[in-house]
Amino acid sequence: MDSNYTIPDEECTLQTCTLRQAHFTYVPSLGGNAFFVGWFSLLILLQIMLALKYRIWGYFVAMQGGIVLEILGYIGRIQMHFNPFIISPYLLYMICLTTGPAFLSAAVYLCLSRIVVVYGENLSRFKPRTYTFAFIACDFISLGLQGAGGGIAASANTQSSVDLGKNIMLAGLAFQVVATLLFMMACSDFRVRQSPIEARESSHAVLRNNWKFRAFLWGLAVSIICIFARSVYRVAELSQGFHGPQANQQVTFMVHEGVMIFIAAGLQTFLHPGFCFQESWETLTLVSRGEVVGSRGEVDKEGMPV
Repeated sequence: MDSNYTIPDEECTLQTCTLRQAHFTYVPSLGGNAFFVGWFSLLILLQIMLALKYRIWGYFVAMQGGIVLEILGYIGRIQMHFNPFIISPYLLYMICLTTGPAFLSAAVYLCLSRIVVVYGENLSRFKPRTYTFAFIACDFISLGLQGAGGGIAASANTQSSVDLGKNIMLAGLAFQVVATLLFMMACSDFRVRQSPIEARESSHAVLRNNWKFRAFLWGLAVSIICIFARSVYRVAELSQGFHGPQANQQVTFMVHEGVMIFIAAGLQTFLHPGFCFQESWETLTLVSRGEVVGSRGEVDKEGMPV
């Protein structure tokens, strides 16, 4: 055999090729990635049960989209544990884990308009549904860029095409970081503006003072911070290229990607909005849209029509 012969990647195995030909310079952990598959699979089942009980369908769709992508991404990494040389599981991992958290962000964005109604629309700079429309639109733009970039990179035959796909994905991730930062700023601004207790909407005082509602707010805050931290990390990672130094640090990836989304999705499930809003979610949705609620256009202290 020619001493300069290189085995094609698709024919490589861990016994015949070095990891320099693989997509990582490490072998993805079987146990760590299997754990995340199991965790997110559990969250899917819980989300289905919570959706059937509370019928908060928009939140359910956003969460399911994100969690399913997380599962697919970690399945790709499990496949790469056995063969890190072939391209299809690498693309499955890269595209799914890159885009999945955008759906989790969308679930958070859906909650802000209802929170504004609970505290009082007079305390907000914008109408409740403006927040939802604006940030969901940002999510679609981010997803569009990430998906387009992933598609270009996946079908690329030249290095320039790969770089183009990488740069478009990077733009999508950077856009997501900026949108998430603006969302956190909007939340902080609203928190400051609703500080005077006497200015708050009195009809929702019982709901606001419920420990479940306060726990829900804390969970939402920690979730979006985790998603933001993860997105900043992925921007730094992808800026070095698909096979850059950061992309080859398994522990760093498992902490900044895996653990951050583990925490975010877990809190979004175990502190589901249905626990605190109960039947009030649909009422608050109508109010946030500016639609008339109840025969007098009012709600009682539990947030229900009167």
